[in-house]
Amino acid sequence: MHYETIRFSSRDGIATLTLDRPDVRNALNTQMRAEITHAVRDAPKTARVLVITGSGKTFCSGQDLGDGVTAATADLERTLRDEYEPMMHAIHDCAIPTIAAVNGAAAGAGASLSLACDVVIATESAVFVQAFTRIGLIPDAGGTYFLPRKVGLARAMGMSLFSDEISADKAAQWGMIYESVEDDLFAGHVAARAKHLANGPTVAYRHVKDALHASYDNTLKDQLTLEAKLQNHCGQTRDFKEGVVAFLEKRPAKYEGR
Repeated sequence: MHYETIRFSSRDGIATLTLDRPDVRNALNTQMRAEITHAVRDAPKTARVLVITGSGKTFCSGQDLGDGVTAATADLERTLRDEYEPMMHAIHDCAIPTIAAVNGAAAGAGASLSLACDVVIATESAVFVQAFTRIGLIPDAGGTYFLPRKVGLARAMGMSLFSDEISADKAAQWGMIYESVEDDLFAGHVAARAKHLANGPTVAYRHVKDALHASYDNTLKDQLTLEAKLQNHCGQTRDFKEGVVAFLEKRPAKYEGR
């Protein structure tokens, strides 16, 4: 697929998806959503970790309000069901670890997109804002799913009702994101994090995601059963055998991702 609204590359086990509409602050339109969905689904074929970031000074400003979806005749339910839902599922369910490298403001659906990733690393200058009520809407694209699970109901409700901008430092303190990094150190830090995951035990990472996602709905008994099943699968991988041998030999493990 030829991409026009994003840039996608894969090298040394690291796939990088860059939202590339800086003239509109990387706002999401129909074409971009389709291209993101395609690229995310393709990433595991060539990479062991996926980094999603934005071009310019903004990560993603959310829905492109010039894309026709705000007209009186717009079918917002169809847009969310047919365009946003596949994109969010592709990111959330991706078979490899995903890192949102939030290089600037993440607003509306852009914030939701970042929170769908497994790990969110942001520059200190970045902000997160659920801006929907400013135009008479509710958080969507998974916003009402991710926010309360990450920051609790009280903070999710406040963010959604007031549309306050939340700094990256506060987002990290709240547990909404994993790390807030000094702007000057951001690129190198994200690269190091991505390299760590690209060189790690890919099957174990996949099952970490499976187990943690399932834990919200499982009883303790169900979760213990799932852990045992997934652990058995991990225990049959070459990476597990290599990890044990490397530990006993007191050397760094050389994981193959299988």
